[in-house]
Amino acid sequence: MNRQGALKTILMLASLGAASGQDATFRTETRLVEVYATVRDHSGRYMDGLPRERFEVRDNGQAQALVAFESNASSLSCAILLDTTGSMADVLPVVKNSIIKLIDAMSDGDSVAIFGFANGLNRLQEFTTDKASAKQAVLRTRAAGATALFDAISEVAREISPRSGKKALVVFTDGQDNASLLNAERAIQRAKKAGVPVYTIAEGDALKTKDLLKELKDISEGTGAVTFEARRTKDIVDIFQDISGDLRHTYLLAYKPPPDTSQRWRTIQLNVVGVKDAKIRAKEGYLPE
Repeated sequence: MNRQGALKTILMLASLGAASGQDATFRTETRLVEVYATVRDHSGRYMDGLPRERFEVRDNGQAQALVAFESNASSLSCAILLDTTGSMADVLPVVKNSIIKLIDAMSDGDSVAIFGFANGLNRLQEFTTDKASAKQAVLRTRAAGATALFDAISEVAREISPRSGKKALVVFTDGQDNASLLNAERAIQRAKKAGVPVYTIAEGDALKTKDLLKELKDISEGTGAVTFEARRTKDIVDIFQDISGDLRHTYLLAYKPPPDTSQRWRTIQLNVVGVKDAKIRAKEGYLPE
């Protein structure tokens, strides 16, 4: 199927979903702009169950028609990228337990994949809905090696980007990158281009480097996610619980990008109609293909 044919198929499926009143699950054979969003009311409580008609998306100020929409109740593909370098030995048991709780909290239809990184990327468990297998992969991790953080983030974000439906990447690191081929700027660009929300957690020596903290913040905020700093070991459990809650309350909207040959940054504005003082978190723009 050529690109035009693929887009027609996506549009047809989205139209059928809208006509039936159901969310339209979509695949990204044709590159769409995906916008992940969480919506809270004035008290900070998540707002679930909002229909697609409530969302307005503007690209560089121009209103866009949604090709597809998935509510907070739709299934999710979550990749967990865990620092398994030698410095993780002391904190790794707490991180493992926190990840296992996150997996347990996922819905039955959700998929999870486990990746580790040290000198390179290690695929510990491909995407699966089998929670027991995912948890076993987490428990098998061992701490050894250097830190190729940015290479790993870039590779995993790019790998999971083509998966259908909602996606997220959760990254835990305790150290400065000292083994990547990519520099931070290039890795950040690639992560933003993949369009997958990247939640980052910094702990240990990673908290001592202002540049690294800024880079992690750029990756997370640039993809519509959140960055965290675990100052105490007990913070790790709370952070993973916060991320778990966020994943259960995320919407996914997608639209066909307007024609653009400039390759310049395009802004995204997202609004929820009829909700006063709604607090919306979503990425603020993207670079055209």
